[in-house]
Amino acid sequence: MTGPHPMQTDFQTVDQARQNILEQLVPITGTRTVAIREALDQVLAADVLSPINVPAHDNSAMDGYAFHSSTIQCASITSLKLVGTALAGKLFDGHCAPGECVRIMTGAVMPAGCDTVLIQENATVNGDVISFPPGAVSPGDNRRLAGEDLTIGKTALPAGKLLRPADLGLLASLGMAEIVVRRKLRVAFFSTGDELRSLGQALDEGCVYDSNRYTLYGMLTRLRFIEILDMGVVHDSPEALEQAMLQAMEQADVILTSGGVSVGEADFTKDVMEKLGSVNFWKIAMRPGRPMAFGQVHNAANGNSAFLFGLPGNPVAVMVTFYAFVRDALFKMASANSLPVPMVSARLAQDLRKRPGRTEYQRARLSTSNGGMPTAHLTGSQGSGILRSMSESDCLLVLEHAQGDLKAGDTVMALPFEGLV
Repeated sequence: MTGPHPMQTDFQTVDQARQNILEQLVPITGTRTVAIREALDQVLAADVLSPINVPAHDNSAMDGYAFHSSTIQCASITSLKLVGTALAGKLFDGHCAPGECVRIMTGAVMPAGCDTVLIQENATVNGDVISFPPGAVSPGDNRRLAGEDLTIGKTALPAGKLLRPADLGLLASLGMAEIVVRRKLRVAFFSTGDELRSLGQALDEGCVYDSNRYTLYGMLTRLRFIEILDMGVVHDSPEALEQAMLQAMEQADVILTSGGVSVGEADFTKDVMEKLGSVNFWKIAMRPGRPMAFGQVHNAANGNSAFLFGLPGNPVAVMVTFYAFVRDALFKMASANSLPVPMVSARLAQDLRKRPGRTEYQRARLSTSNGGMPTAHLTGSQGSGILRSMSESDCLLVLEHAQGDLKAGDTVMALPFEGLV
């Protein structure tokens, strides 16, 4: 972590802010060993090298008949004598001579003397003789070679990979019952504000229920390589905020807060963050989500520290800034290879006003017809405090920094919520 930066006075673009954050992060290095059934969505700690050839032997890719390709007749019918059967897990223990063939099932080891498999649909069977016309098969067809998928010593899975269902199957195919993954990244989060009430509390006049912690909980829970700590609502006082941060540092690598980062809000928020470390308060050229704090806080008494993301207090701005900045940062801190954000192209269903000079995120739903490009329909009011329009949407339209007003039918990029992990 570099030393504190001067207070930001100019607006940063979304790309600049994202790059500034990623450059300062330090990934975790701790590991743990887990059974492969517990490794789903965890971060692989080291390259996995194949201890065996996969497949271990030449084998058949189809049900059919195995023989040596030298017996194929190019201008006439080829006839072969059937001399045995090879099943998956049960070898044909003889030798298949030229002019002979072996009945073989998918996955069975290729018999000695065979290099080609004729699929059964192309064979004519008459007693112990099978025949096929010219062009029915070519030399080497339907044979999988030993080591064709993986050879001994080859990298099967790279360090940093977020393990998916297919990866668990691959590990099992290599005979691995356990695997070393990164320890879970620990993330603490809390909301700030005297006006906030937790669920179950009476809603006093002028107060609102805290929704941001539940939104953050949902987004963080989808990242299964994370261990989360919900610290509730912290009141607007220097003592309460400092105590919450010190407590969070005892257990977490990352702290997420919502509220208290806007220009003109209580000065103690900035003062406490800067007292405990080096925190930047940025104005970002985006809508919603303009104010954000980022940096690192420390406990000088015991050496604990954590990276801090101070997110806006508006509910929609919390989601937008999480997906714009925090998601990729958490991947990097977890030592994970970040999955690309799944952007898709869509056509606008209506005109859109857009001011150049900032990135805007609009809530929308995608519809498709006749297999064409999806159409994006806005889901109502786009105010940063209106969570209903976010709940009714299935994507965010990402309107780029330099874009101006758009017309119905224009192409825009959409960020679908499904697939964000």
